[in-house]
Amino acid sequence: MAKAVAAREVDLEPIDRLEEKVKLLVGMIDRLRADNAKASDDNARLARELEAARNKSSDENVRLARELEAARTKASDENVRLARELEAARARLSDVEGTAAEMTVLREERHLIRSRVDDMLKQIDSLKL
Repeated sequence: MAKAVAAREVDLEPIDRLEEKVKLLVGMIDRLRADNAKASDDNARLARELEAARNKSSDENVRLARELEAARTKASDENVRLARELEAARARLSDVEGTAAEMTVLREERHLIRSRVDDMLKQIDSLKL
């Protein structure tokens, strides 16, 4: 009988080891399932964050495009204003140049008239009247 009990114990030992291994495998499967669930949650969270970042980036691009268009329009308006100012300044310069030329002619005429008046005064003086 002792032999039968000993044989039975010997036969149960592999089953006990198998049971222990199965328990370890079940524990590992539970951990892997938990890790997989966490990874799925992280993946979903990251997908939401990515979509939010894309939307924010898109909104930012639209805002920047509007700002750029406003700046371009402002610069274009400023260029038109400056072109008008430049044209007005050129017109004033042309007027000034014309006035300067006219002043030169008038000075020459004044000089000529002074010369003639001097000549006339000399002739009058020479008459001794």
